[in-house]
Amino acid sequence: MKRLFKKRICAVILMAVIMLMQSTFCSAQNSEINQSIAKNRKGELIIKAKPGVPITIEQVSHEFWFGCAITDQIFNGSASESDVKQYKEKFLENFNSAVTENAVKWLNMERQKGKVNYSTVDAILKWSDENHIPLKAHNLFWGIPEYVQPWLKEMPDAELEQTLKNRAERITARYKGRFVEYDLNNEMVHGNYYEDRLGAGITKKMAEWAHTGDPNSRLLLNDYDILTGVKLPEYMAQIRKLLKQGIPIAGIGVQGHLHAETFDRVQLKNALDSLAQFHLPIRITEFNMPGQRSKYYKDHNLTMTPEEQVLMAKELVDYYRICFAHPAVEGILMWGFWEGANWIKQSSLYNKDWSPRPAATAYHNLIFKEWWTSEKGKTNRKGEYSVPAFFGKYKVTVNGETKNVDLSKAAGKAVVEFQ
Repeated sequence: MKRLFKKRICAVILMAVIMLMQSTFCSAQNSEINQSIAKNRKGELIIKAKPGVPITIEQVSHEFWFGCAITDQIFNGSASESDVKQYKEKFLENFNSAVTENAVKWLNMERQKGKVNYSTVDAILKWSDENHIPLKAHNLFWGIPEYVQPWLKEMPDAELEQTLKNRAERITARYKGRFVEYDLNNEMVHGNYYEDRLGAGITKKMAEWAHTGDPNSRLLLNDYDILTGVKLPEYMAQIRKLLKQGIPIAGIGVQGHLHAETFDRVQLKNALDSLAQFHLPIRITEFNMPGQRSKYYKDHNLTMTPEEQVLMAKELVDYYRICFAHPAVEGILMWGFWEGANWIKQSSLYNKDWSPRPAATAYHNLIFKEWWTSEKGKTNRKGEYSVPAFFGKYKVTVNGETKNVDLSKAAGKAVVEFQ
């Protein structure tokens, strides 16, 4: 009993030391981060009306992607009616964008040659369309050998290439204009069976085939251990090579779950700065806190202590702050938010019974309170009212009349006039 008590005391002391170290970092960096957020995430909202009239400004949504992966089980009939209802409600309460977790993966869609399952993808798209949730498709191809179907490996080279072509054209044509973007060929830094078989030009062909099916499809790269710095040099070299080949890369995807219970703030910022030199939008595509190098990934049955849950919430908030402050980043996509459907279940915002964890409260306060514009005021003598506001959609009300306004980062400001 005494030994357990001592271990508990040591854990509390260690937690206090960690929190103190983080506090020191935050006090040194918080001002800079807040300045960057104000500079990069806010524009000017200008209202013109009669002098002295009351005005109400209410943000409706963010332009920045605060999203999450959508699990198959909610849309393939395997979850309970109660969980389906809760999942959809909580998703819409917390997120404005999404990515398919497994539904579009070729291995998932076509385990047996010629037997393609479109039903789960169709169901997810139907729901995301109805709720105006922009959806990212993950992924067209995945060349890590263990994720390539055996029946593909058995094909001669010519047949394999034709089958890749059919896959790219069929998927992008079927869902033309519905997916906002696609991960073209997943995790190429870590393995590329298709390139090993068919040569270095296959990635460009994949992109061309995707554009045959949908000329407007946006094609992204996606890889891991980049934000930790471990594979950053290799990823940057690969991006340079692909761009030199003329491959139409529309954005850079970097997975956000290769840290442990905490993350290296300096390295995260350095990686984002390094990738920004390509002048392409960056998405944090797969975020979990704690991450894949934590003790929780190795043992999914571990239960978090209250102190560990508090640490998780703080680490999540700090990670989001750094990413949101960076001008090149256009979104963060969690890789699961509910314990009942999350590959690292301890990284969930909600427990299996849907009760919120400290991280859920911290996340919601950050996105929908701290980073949310809600103002009341009156026009000046010139009949104008101006306010700095986060990029996104708004409802502006003057004397009972309401107008919808879109304040975009591209425009920088929006003007709405009332008679």
